[in-house]
Amino acid sequence: MAYKDLQEFVDILEREGELVRIKTQVDAELEITEIADRVSKAYGPALLFENVRGYDIPVLINAFGSTKRMAMSLGVDRIDDVAEDIVGFMEIADQVPQSTLDKVKLLPKLAQVAKFIPRLVRQGSCQEVVEKNPSLNALPVLKCWPEDAGRFITLPQVYTRDPETGKRNVGMYRMQVFDDHTTGMHWHTHHDGAQIYKKNCQLGKPTEVAVALGGDPAITYAATAPLPPGIDELLFAGFLRKKPVDLVKCLTIDMEVPADAEIVLEGYVDPHERRMEGPFGDHTGYYSLADEYPVFHVTAITRRRKAIYPTTIVGRPPQEDCYMALATERIFLPLLKFQLPEVVDMHLPMEGVFHNCVLISIRKSYPGHARKIMSSLWGMGQMMFAKFIVVVDEDVDVQNVSEVMWKVFNNVDPRRDTMIVDGPLDVLDHSAPMALMGSKMGIDATRKWVSEGHPREWPKDIKMSPDIVELVSRKWSEYGIE
Repeated sequence: MAYKDLQEFVDILEREGELVRIKTQVDAELEITEIADRVSKAYGPALLFENVRGYDIPVLINAFGSTKRMAMSLGVDRIDDVAEDIVGFMEIADQVPQSTLDKVKLLPKLAQVAKFIPRLVRQGSCQEVVEKNPSLNALPVLKCWPEDAGRFITLPQVYTRDPETGKRNVGMYRMQVFDDHTTGMHWHTHHDGAQIYKKNCQLGKPTEVAVALGGDPAITYAATAPLPPGIDELLFAGFLRKKPVDLVKCLTIDMEVPADAEIVLEGYVDPHERRMEGPFGDHTGYYSLADEYPVFHVTAITRRRKAIYPTTIVGRPPQEDCYMALATERIFLPLLKFQLPEVVDMHLPMEGVFHNCVLISIRKSYPGHARKIMSSLWGMGQMMFAKFIVVVDEDVDVQNVSEVMWKVFNNVDPRRDTMIVDGPLDVLDHSAPMALMGSKMGIDATRKWVSEGHPREWPKDIKMSPDIVELVSRKWSEYGIE
């Protein structure tokens, strides 16, 4: 199911009892964060603040903040429903036929993907209002945490174009508001936006940037997805919503944005200008440190007549972003299994804040198999950031962190079953001795074989006889135990 825009999604959330409208006046500085944090920790609803002090634009937060709402945002009953078609989509989304025969073979699949290609339209609701004197201070941008360096835009779709290939990139990078017309652009060195910026710097050219807020929530999610290189995020969004994304041309830069976005910022990043950005209370639950980042200059602001400002807060989990990470875990698991068929399941526990911990179950078939999986994962895209990888046998439920930890604490000999390697880490990892680089640990919590240096007999798990389990289940109501 495709939503026309964010406001249709809000209406459906409200109809399903998943949204609360707050009419009491609130402050965009800290107060909204404290309310949203309490609601997130209580696994509560989406919130629409209709009376934000000093602004006439309501603020939407926690819209993705549950498994149900995350599935609703993608138009499915279960997030796993999206995963069923993902391998076929990825196989052809960036495939270039090499011969006429290849083209003939691909035609049916290409026709399916072609249905999702973004399309340009003449007008869009995102340009109903063109601000004559564009100012970022007109937007209810939150200051989230007490020691944040200022107000941060936290749910932006950031649009850039590769100067070499002409391909579009859409990512999500926080933006600290410096003044009426400039923000920081928090491009991590490993991410596509930073690579496009570096290419433009080498050419001595500014990087044109459009920032869209809102639209179909599938587009917002697509901006966060760890897609393989060359896959257009808007094509992926079309696949998610089973309908192409309509785009309109920006007014002051050569870029297109979703026609039904709530608010659009147009501008550029200068190749030479950098400013201190941060600190910022981040999804690790700690303040990320201040550092120099590129500066985004606003050349235009357009919006709907009755726009909503979508935002999120990050911090100690659970928070809204945890459910976006859960969607990534489930949607991209089939791709991982396609490349590593022995993988049974994967889980990124909230406590690991996405990139710090990966739990993997496998069908183990040879000595050292768990170590092979660890090495493979560290070589796959953003999995390189995984600081801990725990591998268990196929009969262990990795969605049950307690069960995994039981296996770790009982099955692991620390000297034999841990592997420590050095490599790249996420820039937010404050524990590393230097930025972007440090050590990572793999833990083999599988049953050990003689050929893996364990000559002793391996004990069996304690399990009740199936017939007794069935008997007790059948008689349970007779026992009088509530």
